[in-house]
Amino acid sequence: MSNRKKVILYPNAERDLGLEMTLRVSGMLKDRGCQTVICQTPNEGFGCGLPPGIKPANLEVELSNAEMIITFGGDGTILRAARAAADTGVPILGMNLGGKGFMAELESMDIGFIDDVAKGKYKVESRMMLDVEIHREGEAIYRDFALNDVVVRGDNKVIDLILFGDGQRITHFSGDGVVIATPAGSTAYSMAAGGPIVEEAAENIILTPICAHVIEVKSFVLVSDRRVSVELGNRRHNPAFISVDGGDYRSVERGDVIYVYKSERYTHLVRLSNRSFYEKVSEKLGERP
Repeated sequence: MSNRKKVILYPNAERDLGLEMTLRVSGMLKDRGCQTVICQTPNEGFGCGLPPGIKPANLEVELSNAEMIITFGGDGTILRAARAAADTGVPILGMNLGGKGFMAELESMDIGFIDDVAKGKYKVESRMMLDVEIHREGEAIYRDFALNDVVVRGDNKVIDLILFGDGQRITHFSGDGVVIATPAGSTAYSMAAGGPIVEEAAENIILTPICAHVIEVKSFVLVSDRRVSVELGNRRHNPAFISVDGGDYRSVERGDVIYVYKSERYTHLVRLSNRSFYEKVSEKLGERP
């Protein structure tokens, strides 16, 4: 790794208490000639939850000449870093200090791999992302992008949904909602709702109904260039909302059209170990020999 480049350390201070792991990794990298900087995003509130004397830098500013981001937390921390880095191409290495941490490459006991980071001995893999728009009366009123999923659901009440692919109706059902996921997101909410596990390096769009009130309604795995649209049907008139990558819910009105399609952005993840996708599924999702 070039000394002219820096490594951004991006901790979840609620997971890495006292920044113990972050500071340990920082020391290891500095001992090997690397520059490090501890960052937060503006919406976290600078210094929030950090030990006294540590003043974080702005993640979005520091990305301009960074070689890598190392996150310390769970998948939510990786998702926040991915949103900030999506337009820069800076790869992300996740160290899991949370729960499942499916997207994370390292566990806390894998800290020895930081030597390989310093030596530049790692691979970078790309993960598909989704763009999402809400159109109202023909005009786009909202745009965002997702690494994991886009969720449309009711507020504890059943909603009526019609799903289309390139303008052709896919399905029409009443239920709690729908998850529109990438392969990276197939092991998150989509799987919990009964959707398939899709290899994370694949490029597909996965549609998974949430508690559909029609027994025949199943998940659909679409090719990546399909343009999905979601509309509220007329069978029920309960409020509906949209959430992107687990973010805040935004109201959707009847007559709105939600478009979801493959993004030109990619998330780049650092790979250091030789664990296969199948081993990770077994480890993280509870299979035992």
